[in-house]
Amino acid sequence: MNKIYTLVTLVALIVLGTSCNDEWKDEQYEQYVSFRSPLDSKGVTEVYVPYSRKNADGSYTEGKSNYELPVIVSGSNTNQQNITVHVAHDPDTLETLNIARFQERYDLWYHDLEDEHPEYASFPENIEIKAGEDVSLLNIDFDFRGIDMSKKWVLPLKIVDDSSYGYQSHPRKNYSKAILRILPFNNYSGVYSGVALLNYIKGDEGNGSIMANDITGYVVDENTIFFYAGIINEDRTDRANYKIFAEFSGGETGGIVNFYAENDEIHFVNNKEASYRIIEDMDATRPYLKRRYVIINNIDYEYTDYTSVPGTGITYTVRGSLTLERHINTQIPDEDQAIEW
Repeated sequence: MNKIYTLVTLVALIVLGTSCNDEWKDEQYEQYVSFRSPLDSKGVTEVYVPYSRKNADGSYTEGKSNYELPVIVSGSNTNQQNITVHVAHDPDTLETLNIARFQERYDLWYHDLEDEHPEYASFPENIEIKAGEDVSLLNIDFDFRGIDMSKKWVLPLKIVDDSSYGYQSHPRKNYSKAILRILPFNNYSGVYSGVALLNYIKGDEGNGSIMANDITGYVVDENTIFFYAGIINEDRTDRANYKIFAEFSGGETGGIVNFYAENDEIHFVNNKEASYRIIEDMDATRPYLKRRYVIINNIDYEYTDYTSVPGTGITYTVRGSLTLERHINTQIPDEDQAIEW
C-alpha cells in the first residue's frame, strides 16, 4: 500500500511540475514598446554626443555626429513578430515639463531643437524591430555647426500608437516618451574644477575673493569652448551676454589657450596668455580606466558685469587655473559610451 501511495504522489508531483513549467513558457507581462531613456532629477535624459563623429575611414566631419536611442519590446519572452515602430516629435510634453518646473522663468526653459532649429537634428519616422529581437536603435543625426549652447537644447520624442500598427506603446509616459537633453562635447568641454580660479572686484583684490566649485565649458566647435564669465552660471537670466571663449591650439599634450569675448559691453580684457597641458594615466585599481586631465594655467582676465545693478557696471578680475578630469573606459570603443559622465 505504501508503494501505491508513493507512486501516486510521484505522478502528482510530475504532473504539477510539468504544469508549472508550461506556465513559464507563456508571456508573463505585456509586450509594450518603449524608449530606453531614464529621466534624471531635472526631468530629462542627458545625452552626450561627440561634436564630430569619426567616419569609417578614420576622418572626421566637422560638427556632424549621431546618437542611437534604444527602442525596446518588454516582456518575459522574446518578441516573435516584425514590428514597425512609429516615432514623432512631441512638443506638448516639453511644454508641460517647462511650465511645471520653471513656470514663467522662460530664460530657464528647455529649448526644442526640432521646433527652433530642425537643421540641427533629424531622425526617421519609422524603425523596425525584427522577430527574434527585443531591441532596435533609432539613429538620430546631428549637425552642431553654429549651435548656441547658452540655450538648453532638448529633443522631445514619443512613440505613436494606432490600432493598425500591431503594437502598443508603454502606458507609462516616461517610457513611451523621451526628452533628450543634447550635450555635444569635444576634447576640452565639460565640468571643470573652479576652486583654483579666483574672482575679485577690480581694485579690491586684497579683501577676499569669490570662487565657484564647478565651472562648465560648453562646445563651440572642435577646438573651442566657452565659459560664463566669473561665477556666472546657467541659472543666470542674462548668461548669454557673458560668454568667454577659449580657443585651444597646440598638440595632444598641451599648447596655448586664446581667451576672448564677442560682447563689447562686458569690456573684456585678457591680461595674460593662458596655456594648457593634458595629462593621462591609468587607474591603479582599475587598469582599464584612463584618467585624462586638461589643466588651463595663467588665466587672468577682466570683465564688467553691466546688468546686475541697473546703470552701474562692476568690473571683476579673474585669475587662476581650471582643471577638467575625465574617466575613460578603454574597453569600450565608442567614445561617448567610454567616458564616465
